[in-house]
Amino acid sequence: MSTTFLGLPSAPPRAPYGAGNLRGDQKFPKAAHTELQNTQLRGNLHKATHTIRAKRLAVTAELPDWEHLRDAGSAIKSDTLNRLPELLEELEERVTARGGTVHWARDAVEANEIVTRLVRAKGSEEVIKVKSMATQEIGLNEHLEAEGITAHETDLAELIVQLAHDKPSHILVPAIHRNREEIREIFLKEIPGVDPELTSVPAELAAAARAYLREKFMTTKVAVSGANFGIAETGTLAVVESEGNGRMCLTLPETLITVMGIEKVLPRHQDLEVFFQLLPRSSTGERMNPYTSLWTGVTEGDGPQEFHLVLLDNGRTAALADKIGREALHCIRCSACLNVCPVYERAGGHAYGSTYPGPIGAVLTPQLAGMDAAKDDPNASLPYASSLCGACFDACPVKIDIPSLLVELRHQKTEQAGTTAESLAMKAAAAVMARPGLYTGAQRAAGLGRVIAGRDAKIKHLPAPFDGWSDSRDTPAPPRRSFRRWLDSADGREALRAAKAEGEASRREADASRMQGNPSQARADAPRTQPDPPRTQPDPPRTQAEPPAATETHDDQDKGEKA
Repeated sequence: MSTTFLGLPSAPPRAPYGAGNLRGDQKFPKAAHTELQNTQLRGNLHKATHTIRAKRLAVTAELPDWEHLRDAGSAIKSDTLNRLPELLEELEERVTARGGTVHWARDAVEANEIVTRLVRAKGSEEVIKVKSMATQEIGLNEHLEAEGITAHETDLAELIVQLAHDKPSHILVPAIHRNREEIREIFLKEIPGVDPELTSVPAELAAAARAYLREKFMTTKVAVSGANFGIAETGTLAVVESEGNGRMCLTLPETLITVMGIEKVLPRHQDLEVFFQLLPRSSTGERMNPYTSLWTGVTEGDGPQEFHLVLLDNGRTAALADKIGREALHCIRCSACLNVCPVYERAGGHAYGSTYPGPIGAVLTPQLAGMDAAKDDPNASLPYASSLCGACFDACPVKIDIPSLLVELRHQKTEQAGTTAESLAMKAAAAVMARPGLYTGAQRAAGLGRVIAGRDAKIKHLPAPFDGWSDSRDTPAPPRRSFRRWLDSADGREALRAAKAEGEASRREADASRMQGNPSQARADAPRTQPDPPRTQPDPPRTQAEPPAATETHDDQDKGEKA
């Protein structure tokens, strides 16, 4: 049994570079640009995400205490992470007491080695798999294949991705980027003995996949799964799914190997009551998951007679030590943030380069694997893969403030990068703006831009290093007269006088209207017949009309709502 640590005085390690699927080959902007050219992909994503989004809104609206459930889920995850070491030890003790074996994997390399060793010990050359983000994260399928072991995905969407030699693009629906016609073509090409008359009717596609998988279920001796939750109190593991393939994998094979991230542990069995309401509504828009499987260790004569639990760190301890990472570890992998994200909807999951795409992936991936802006790390571009619109925070069932975390990661990336061409340009601009003489000279020099403008008074091509701007947008030619010069002219001074007069007239009109609408205020503002008692300090002069009390109250209410 290998061991891992849950914290040292020095910084814990991130997931190892080059192992697993937590880092892409390209930066997000370049990868997204490529994906945006695929109109079929964009159409598929739009239809799928909007369908799931509508279902989610319908079922969450049914619960009057939905916000209280979100608060409860967030509180449970916070408590769990605060006590993570002791809860993991308790989970290990309970699983071992029920006949299971617990393995601790420091990273993806160790986890893959543990699973491979266990499969070989059973003399098996193939395994069946339940959909698992953890095994995707560590690249288990690729590692097993390199070791001569075939992994058969049994989730329909995962099977589609595997047969197409593709990569998942969504946390919950890995083949969301595929439509029915594409799936039909994949099945005809990759599934042996499939009916050549197969149509794109969903029921027929599902039947073809079922026939293909049935033999695997009945003959394979080893299964590999993930886990949605692990209960420290009892040693119970939980898997929720929609197709029943998970139930088959968890009950038919002789040996079951479960790979679970250490953040998936929960303190008590009753905590499932909260998450079994949050997860299905947020993920698939269902009131409950069609299949919920719970098992505790080994039960003689029922189900697998050998159970192994691999507890995976792979950068989670490092994330736990970081305020951003700790909040990101609250994630329950529901994918609600992906389904509402305008960036994900257009760019798709492959552009992120990680097992975890979308808004939460843009936070979680750099926390698990790190981001090194100085080395041109693709992960350093992920915090910018967001419009910061806030839809992800509104959708998150455990209230992860993803926009704020992304802003903080952008700050960290900027600090890592040090001096850049952009920062030098900003410093130069600040120096010019702080000196009136230089600023005036810069304005006059900018006027030369009219020379390179076209007849439509737009600059379409700028020389390097400004060509990055003109490649995607036109720049208006500078006017013949700057605003400052116009304001100093007779026309400018006349326009300024007219604006001031109009403002004064509007103020007097507003005062008169206020007095007519509030007689008591008018009487209070009228001159008094008795002089006020002398004061030690004179009243300060009034430079403008006092706003009405109703407006003050309304402003305070607005501020409170925004806060």
